[in-house]
Amino acid sequence: MSHMKVGIVSMGCSKNLVDSERLARRFLDAGIEIDFDSAEGADYAVINTCGFIGDAKEESIEKIMDALAAKERGELRGVYVMGCLSERYRSELADEIPELDGIYGKFDWDGIVDELAGKNRASARPWERELSTAPHYTYVKVSEGCNRFCAFCAIPLITGRHHSRPVDEIAAEVADLASRGTREFNIIAQDLSSYGCDIAEGRSLLAELVDTLAVIPGVEMLRLHYAYPADFPYDVLEAMARHSNVCRYLDIALQHIDDGVLANMRRHITGAETRELLARIRAAVPGIHIRTTLMVGFPGEDEAAFGRLLDFVREQRFERMGAFAYCEEEGTYGARNFADDIPDDVKKDRLDRLMALQQDIAFDIAESKVGQRLRVIVDEATAGGYIGRTEYDSPEVDCCVYLPAEPRLEIGAVYDVDITGSEDFDLLGVVAAS
Repeated sequence: MSHMKVGIVSMGCSKNLVDSERLARRFLDAGIEIDFDSAEGADYAVINTCGFIGDAKEESIEKIMDALAAKERGELRGVYVMGCLSERYRSELADEIPELDGIYGKFDWDGIVDELAGKNRASARPWERELSTAPHYTYVKVSEGCNRFCAFCAIPLITGRHHSRPVDEIAAEVADLASRGTREFNIIAQDLSSYGCDIAEGRSLLAELVDTLAVIPGVEMLRLHYAYPADFPYDVLEAMARHSNVCRYLDIALQHIDDGVLANMRRHITGAETRELLARIRAAVPGIHIRTTLMVGFPGEDEAAFGRLLDFVREQRFERMGAFAYCEEEGTYGARNFADDIPDDVKKDRLDRLMALQQDIAFDIAESKVGQRLRVIVDEATAGGYIGRTEYDSPEVDCCVYLPAEPRLEIGAVYDVDITGSEDFDLLGVVAAS
């Protein structure tokens, strides 16, 4: 086979990134060179698209059009798409962008390798992938799809029903990566609370999964992302408390606290039940940091309901929080049943007020860590020293710890660090004397 290079551009979330990494592994096994995030200098481009919200769709289309422009200039031989946008709008893309050389979705992207490498290519195990992150941390996708059908969310329309990977397959993936130097594993799914329910007669296997992965040699940090508040598997909290290498961190999107808004959102939980959930989580895992996502401007959110959301954030003092304004997505329950009648300027004002409140809370929480000794994984070296993260900080979305240039530190290693100061969201520290 003549030399070939493929540029893989991954849009959207870390779940998409895992698929891009699996695609990359198959290309490499076929003797095809790959480049992540750029198609410059490549023969072919693969755009792994996002279709979650309007802005993400537009960004994916822009990347596609940029690649097609490069093809028109003779810089690329072909452009392929895969992922969420093309899973949902496959026929529309075929009609509107006929210049594309291939359109694949969330589950049939392996066909791109067949097209470019031929049918007789090497066969990788399903979970094998080439990491696009630094080698010391990664994301592990344990399930795909969602059965919740929240009113605002198009994910079930794209990914279909929830289906889990077997525990032993995930363990084999983690053991393989750990044997090659990966130390931090961020466990991800659209609905982590439902992990295993489809293969264990309705019983969540999340606690069993955590117990299994935590004892694999080389696993130094294990972090849980994207739990769902309704039907939360409380036994996972006991598993988190059992293992020192399971981060005291839980990413759980709550969206709102007002009962009327939660009902309109079809979240299957009340405000009182949400508060009880958070109290139980904090009691079972002392010191846990909760990351949540909240939404403003959903139909039915009046000023009183938004005021209750502000009060909730003041009360809970979330260690990590993001928020966004409601954007109607075609085909969802919300789009079919509610008028998106809250003006954009009102949504923006509410979002700004909510995030200003959270900023003050986050600054206080960072300052409260001064004087503590925390475990820190070192991500990179800079001209002025090193940048790392605590167990409370997920890659790319949370805070950093800045460390001096001396002593010399190993990238990817975990150190005990004395926190000496804070700057806004971030921390300053020095490696503790042994």
